Amino acid sequence: MDSGLFTVNNVWMMICTGLVFFMHLGFSLLEIGLTRQKNTINILFKNLFIICAGLLMYYIGGFNLMYPGFEEGSAGILKFAGFGIAAPENGMLPEYASGGYTWWTDFLFQGMFAATAATIVSGAVAERIKIGGFMIFVVIYVGLIYPIVGSWKWGGGFLDAMNFYDFAGSTLVHSVGGWAALVAIFILGPRIGKFSENNKPQPIPGHNIPFAAAGVLILWLGWFGFNGGSVLSADPAITSLVLVTTSLAAAAGGISAFLTSTLMYKNYDLTMFLNGILGGLVGITAGADLMSPNEAVVIGLIAGVVIVLGVALIDKLKLDDPVGAVAVHLICGIWGTLAVGIFGSMAGIDQFFIQLAGVGIVGAFCVSSTFIILKIIKAVAGLRVSEIEELEGLDRHEHGMDAYPDFRSNEH
Repeated sequence: MDSGLFTVNNVWMMICTGLVFFMHLGFSLLEIGLTRQKNTINILFKNLFIICAGLLMYYIGGFNLMYPGFEEGSAGILKFAGFGIAAPENGMLPEYASGGYTWWTDFLFQGMFAATAATIVSGAVAERIKIGGFMIFVVIYVGLIYPIVGSWKWGGGFLDAMNFYDFAGSTLVHSVGGWAALVAIFILGPRIGKFSENNKPQPIPGHNIPFAAAGVLILWLGWFGFNGGSVLSADPAITSLVLVTTSLAAAAGGISAFLTSTLMYKNYDLTMFLNGILGGLVGITAGADLMSPNEAVVIGLIAGVVIVLGVALIDKLKLDDPVGAVAVHLICGIWGTLAVGIFGSMAGIDQFFIQLAGVGIVGAFCVSSTFIILKIIKAVAGLRVSEIEELEGLDRHEHGMDAYPDFRSNEH
């Protein structure tokens, strides 16, 4: 093993770990910015809990559930390598680009991804879910559901055997969170005042759009680690290409979403612009290493249109998603996964149907498991706060404090 390459690989993977961790600040700012000030403490509490509980659950069993070491010829569906984490005798992973990196660095990098899936759900259920019920869900979803799905591809399971491709998680991270978000908002129901008596959607403006914009820019920066680290080495050619395709898709997604929104609604909607950037990022994530710059731009442009139509579809279905998480992470996650079969070096009709099958399998598992988990939590501990708690804000009722004590409003 080349010791110089080993050091460079390991340092790059640790930098990417830090960038993915930084994304949690971006998610937090985006979520509090697009919701009302009376729920700010609640949202920050949820996001901090996700990081802490997610990392601990990944340590306790998630990592070994996701990378269990399937034997050759096994079904590749479920295996558990034991509790805790113990490095191999030499503390190393198999070589990547003739360099490799440490087992510990890999655990931490993958652990950052695990928490992201639950963060996606947090935004969709904001402003009306009980904090206790949400915490129970996070522990189960990050501890069991996410690593099981991840093992099917990244852990060498049956999706990997059927040649399903997902470079950095359009399906394995974003859609896993997006499917859960969709089921959760269906079970929870909309926020009070979201739909009028004749079922027309009513805007519920976020209280701090500058926070939301800062959150998206932080997420874009973090995506350099999310996708760049998924090369699993510091290989200069592939890593550089991935960062270029990631950025071009993000830029194209933002431009496409604001233009589409302007044509449809006759106004320059900043929130659509922001979610378009995120949609482009989610869309390129499955095939960032396979695409040319031109193809990355096309994928981003289509993702921007998908975002605007997706948000409209969620409203039409009478579902309430305060931050657009389902449109961004689920619908664009599906688009990005299918794009692997349409664009890039793996494009082909056979690959397209493999990608489609993977989307369907993961969707069926995540929808059914989320439905069961949330229905049990609803029956045992309750899922939605009372009407008075929702109207007066979760900060006051669930946390006994205000995010802005000198600027309390009487918003409802």
